[in-house]
Amino acid sequence: MKLKKQILKNSFFKKNAFLIIIIILFSSCSSLYNSVYTKPKLVDIKVSKNTKILHKKLFYTAKEGFAVGHQDATSYGIGWKEADFSNIIKSDVKDIVGDLPAVFGFDIGRIEHENDANLDSVPFETMRKLIIDAHKNGGIITISWHADNPTTGGDSWDKTPAVKDIIGNGIYKEKYEKWLNNVANFIKTLKYKGKLIPILFRPYHEMNGAWFWWGEGNCTSEEYIQLWQETVTILRDKHKLHNLLYVYSPNKLNPGDNYTKYYPGDDYVDIFGIDIYDFKNSEEYANAVKSSLELVKQIATAKNKLFAFTETGLETISTQNWYSEVLYPKIENSGIAWILFWRNHKTTHHYMPYKGHSSEQDFIKFKSFSKTLFLKDLPNLKTK
Repeated sequence: MKLKKQILKNSFFKKNAFLIIIIILFSSCSSLYNSVYTKPKLVDIKVSKNTKILHKKLFYTAKEGFAVGHQDATSYGIGWKEADFSNIIKSDVKDIVGDLPAVFGFDIGRIEHENDANLDSVPFETMRKLIIDAHKNGGIITISWHADNPTTGGDSWDKTPAVKDIIGNGIYKEKYEKWLNNVANFIKTLKYKGKLIPILFRPYHEMNGAWFWWGEGNCTSEEYIQLWQETVTILRDKHKLHNLLYVYSPNKLNPGDNYTKYYPGDDYVDIFGIDIYDFKNSEEYANAVKSSLELVKQIATAKNKLFAFTETGLETISTQNWYSEVLYPKIENSGIAWILFWRNHKTTHHYMPYKGHSSEQDFIKFKSFSKTLFLKDLPNLKTK
């Protein structure tokens, strides 16, 4: 009798196994979505659950304010580098406001050569450790790639045309594919509890400017689009990287500029961004931030994409009350998911205040505003 019952039980599960699997999968996916956050169309149909969760986190971040980010926030700062504090996570931002940024920016320039350190002398082993630590504590990771010029061997700022050589059947296509292999190998090491860490990947940024080999005047828009599409396809389909959200980020728009001139298409971009710096003309900067973010919001909303302020800052922060009076009013209700300030390299090249800086109190005021979200603020997001 027991044997008969067991046979019937086994038969039931075999017949209904497929149905059970479908129900489980549907339940696990549907729990991510609701009437407010509906299922987005992402570049990767096989994108990992952790990456879906990151997208959802960014969606709700934009509803409550914006996540504050800093490039190389924990890698080095004014008068220190991570290597001096091997067991302590240090940050110029934390020294001032008692909290870390919510977004941690890193750059993998020189990973293409399998170098030990990136173009800013941050060891990749250190970077890996800091990325894992930031993710473990709820931080958001964004990675840019200042790749060297594949045609000449010069750096990113070597404007010798090179895109045509690495797309299609270009003479250095094989070389470029090896570079992407090195990128993929590094990203595959960014794991926490056995799962790949979700990454906001922002390659080939500021393409409408003329200062990079992939920029305006150094390649055509058609060549750039092909480069982006082939890069995504290789990373996603060949290297099976399913933990990336792809971010498209032109530089500040001048009158008559077309934000989508280099746009690779909805199937190849997850998030829109824009980079705008204050070159010691705060009125011009504030106007550019307002008009540019309004335009990006309009395009992103029409395409049902998130958008962000992907790079900004005022070098040495020489304008009084810059954070609270110049910047904040223009981004308070902009709808951006995050803002990334550039790095603190030295006293003549930094974009965040440090202990003793004249903008220290203004930055503390900036943090006190309701829309600025730092690392400790992220767990309090309302995601239902």
